[in-house]
Amino acid sequence: MRHILSLLLENEPGALSRVAGLVSARGYNIESLSVAPTDEPSLSRMTLVTSGDDAIVEQITKQLNKLLDVVRLMDVTEGAHIERELLLVKVKAATAASRDEIARLTSAFRGQVVDITRGSYVVEVTGSGDKLTAFVGSLDPASIIELVRSGPSAISRGAKALRS
Repeated sequence: MRHILSLLLENEPGALSRVAGLVSARGYNIESLSVAPTDEPSLSRMTLVTSGDDAIVEQITKQLNKLLDVVRLMDVTEGAHIERELLLVKVKAATAASRDEIARLTSAFRGQVVDITRGSYVVEVTGSGDKLTAFVGSLDPASIIELVRSGPSAISRGAKALRS
């Protein structure tokens, strides 16, 4: 089962590598990892996606909680949560027909064209991983020049918070 772990980390050099090293050293896979500053300058928030049964995720959680850099950890997949992912895709757009098709698909997926050159568009789409996969699947594979996905960021619904 897929789990999304949210962590508050001390904003210290090496904290990210200590977390990633701990997880990988025990043979667990990290499907995606994102880290960004929070509103508190001394803390960063990490979103780590991994897969495994409950025993594996419990072991990962226990090990991460032993790290001094980890202030708080929450498995947001245990409750109601919202997750979003960002996709940037550069596609060929050399003809009027291809530009029209890209604009139509982008609108249908509530994305936006964020860069236009003579021969290409860069499209941004946010949403669930399934939505982004569907968008990429709707594109002509030969038209894709390059794409990047952020991996999910997630937050629990309601009053439950990582910082409380």
